[in-house]
Amino acid sequence: MSSQTWWYIARSGGIVALALAGASVLWGLFMSTRLLNGTPSPKWLLDLHRFLGGLAVVFTGIHIAGLMFDSYIGFTWVDVTVPMAAGWKPGAVAWGVVGMWLLLAVELTSLVMKRIPRRAWRLIHFTSYAMVWTGVMHGALAGSDANNRIYIAGVSLMILGIFYLTIYRILAVKRRSGKAKAKSATARAAATTSGSTPDDAPRPAPRRQRVPAANN
Repeated sequence: MSSQTWWYIARSGGIVALALAGASVLWGLFMSTRLLNGTPSPKWLLDLHRFLGGLAVVFTGIHIAGLMFDSYIGFTWVDVTVPMAAGWKPGAVAWGVVGMWLLLAVELTSLVMKRIPRRAWRLIHFTSYAMVWTGVMHGALAGSDANNRIYIAGVSLMILGIFYLTIYRILAVKRRSGKAKAKSATARAAATTSGSTPDDAPRPAPRRQRVPAANN
């Protein structure tokens, strides 16, 4: 085996891991924005989303294994698991370490989603954006392919896609919220016009009838 084989494995594993993590986030946004209009089935979409995230974990492991077995720099377990512990480019490596922990947090909480509060799961899942960003920064500062045009084009398309779908999702949520409010207002107006009173509305107290005084 060539002395540079493990280095090539580390490089390719890191690039594939970043691409899979970005694809998982993009697919999750496709699901939440409903751009695919239910085709294919929602279950298939969810399975693919989880599959991409799981593969990202696998290739992150391959990336770390390549770094550990490569003898040029000589990374240790502490270097690849603790931010700023590496002796080689500690800041650049720290971006990758943080991204790895965020990826693991997102994937592990997704596996136990039904056993944890929904709000907690959503907050952790939103860190997927930070996970992709830390991966991009790690590749830009520590990667040997940071100046490769194909790599730059691929990462740029991924970032633009995530940015576009995120803005689309925010606007879609606002639009659905506005439609719901308008529908509710229309229903209240129709109820008022027809003279009906909503069940939860306070009803006026009945008037007391005056009894005429008796003539003596």
